[in-house]
Amino acid sequence: MIFDTHAHYDDKAFDEDREELLTRLFAEKVGCIVNQGTNLELSKYGISLAKKYDTMYCAVGIHPECVDENSLKELDGIRQLAGHEKVVAIGEIGLDYYWDIPKERQKAVFEQQLIMANELAMPVNIHDREAHGDTLAYLKKYRPKGILHCFSGSVEMAREVVKLGMYIGIGGVVTFKNSRKAVEVVQDTPLEALVLETDCPYLAPVPFRGKRNDSGMISYVAEKIAEIKNISVEEVLAVTFANGEKVYNIRSAEK
Repeated sequence: MIFDTHAHYDDKAFDEDREELLTRLFAEKVGCIVNQGTNLELSKYGISLAKKYDTMYCAVGIHPECVDENSLKELDGIRQLAGHEKVVAIGEIGLDYYWDIPKERQKAVFEQQLIMANELAMPVNIHDREAHGDTLAYLKKYRPKGILHCFSGSVEMAREVVKLGMYIGIGGVVTFKNSRKAVEVVQDTPLEALVLETDCPYLAPVPFRGKRNDSGMISYVAEKIAEIKNISVEEVLAVTFANGEKVYNIRSAEK
């Protein structure tokens, strides 16, 4: 069974068939999904969505692309949401230097959410886009548990992240023709430190690149990892499922 550790089923791309799609995915080959919050309102929606499915959970947090002058004030609301039984992490949080969003404001919100996660003894799901140095510095400072989502750093960075006890999130990018760095990271990183993800509706794997992604497509990611590591797809799915349960402290999902 598939464990999708990072999804965005609150996205408008799913408005026309969200419940039909999720019902089918859970009935066929998906064992667990963790939906990621990106702001206060969508974190609330993620909880309401997760409540509808036994093996769907969510993270709550403020994404760096959503950071504004009110974000620090909204963290009390995120903390309150984190107490819900369906919330298993603080996320999606992090740094994004691709977009023109004030870096100091991003850092302040990221740091406070790392502190919150540690205080609540919860894992984090981290977004790192073109901010590898600063992201790693914060991870070393606060040493959270959790996942570095859609990992795009070097093999050396991956090793540092794994040393900290965190997991590397691998999704559709590893199937792309220009994915040499991702392939090298998968080759070098123990399977016990990898988790699978979609970031759906984005980053659909080959042969669906450019189309709407969903959790069922993780099977193509698992096949690519199995090819890289010369192991069976079944082993990839089994180990990464167990990794997902471990990092999020979930034991109710059925394999």
